[in-house]
Amino acid sequence: MKNLRLKAARAAKDLSQDELAKLCNVSRQTISAIEKGDYNPTINLCLSICYALDKTLDELFWTDPV
Repeated sequence: MKNLRLKAARAAKDLSQDELAKLCNVSRQTISAIEKGDYNPTINLCLSICYALDKTLDELFWTDPV
């Protein structure tokens, strides 16, 4: 499932995928894969992304049960 909340939060901070990737010490392809839903990040990477975007885990990664 695509992570549109991550993409929106990144855009709201006016960061490119590459800029966010550098802040989190990963590749741009990793950020792209997370946004597309092709990669499930580790909890440490989730936290790093949250810190970089000033968001909580719930705001970016929690999904409601279907």
